[in-house]
Amino acid sequence: MTAAIAPDVLAGHLGHLSPDQERAFTSFKDILSNTPFYSPPASSTPASHDDPTLLRFLRARRFDPQKALKQFQDAEAWREQHRVDSLYATFDPEEFESSRKFYPRWTGRRDKNGLPVYVYRLASLAPLKSELDAVPPQRRYQRIVALYETMTRFVLRLCSYLPHATAPTPISSVTTIIDLEHVSLGAIWSLRGHLQEASALATANYPETLSTIAVVNSPSFFPTIWSWVKPVFDEGTQRKVHVLGKDPGPVLRTLIDPQHLPRPYGGELDWQFEDEPSLDEDAKKVIGIMPKGPVEFLDHEIRKPTARSDGPSSDKT
Repeated sequence: MTAAIAPDVLAGHLGHLSPDQERAFTSFKDILSNTPFYSPPASSTPASHDDPTLLRFLRARRFDPQKALKQFQDAEAWREQHRVDSLYATFDPEEFESSRKFYPRWTGRRDKNGLPVYVYRLASLAPLKSELDAVPPQRRYQRIVALYETMTRFVLRLCSYLPHATAPTPISSVTTIIDLEHVSLGAIWSLRGHLQEASALATANYPETLSTIAVVNSPSFFPTIWSWVKPVFDEGTQRKVHVLGKDPGPVLRTLIDPQHLPRPYGGELDWQFEDEPSLDEDAKKVIGIMPKGPVEFLDHEIRKPTARSDGPSSDKT
């Protein structure tokens, strides 16, 4: 019997909160309203941060409002320190597109729950290590930030707008396939700093954006790799990791319909890691083609980000 990956993508999300979670959510917003980092909705303006974003921080801290507040404040201070809004609005489109090859890429498709499917093939990254090292550390860090902003500002919002099985609950996380085929232990060791930097940034500042992590084509030395990477992830994220080995298709097809699963992983979609997103028909109807460079999906349309103030309450992701 084929094992299945069946994540609970509704528990702790809008429309599916327990009474205790509802009380924690109300308390969290009340506390935030007394800080400079959050503005509640007014008669003519929306809240500075939407509910799915706030719930991501609460889920990351098991619905403890005070612990969620600490992480939220730290993340907002980080955004101000790194001028994230201005960075994203002014990021060079050509550099932005070229940097995609170093990080997980959206296939343009979604899993059975409507979550965007990302792929990270490390064998495609290893030959580019010297190119990656040539980028100054600060700029490399900024590239990671810009790509995470695209995920939260564009991909997740678009997927929330598209028809999905869990509607009207918004989509606030992604499904990621990590492909370790043809990767040596030495190559992964050389990339460990790059991988850990991206993971630590996401865990601290973009919590609960990972729903399922499927590790495929894992080599015999994977337990060693996992011992390096595991400490970067919190306990909740560690439970989301599924190691599928050399024949991932049967299990992945329980999570992703074959027409939306790339052929290298047992599906029918002609897509490889180096390819641009292959949008499904619903996405094509809304946006036509995948836009280039930093963009937002806002008010049901694609927009260029604006260089808002990078002070408190500037983030609306």
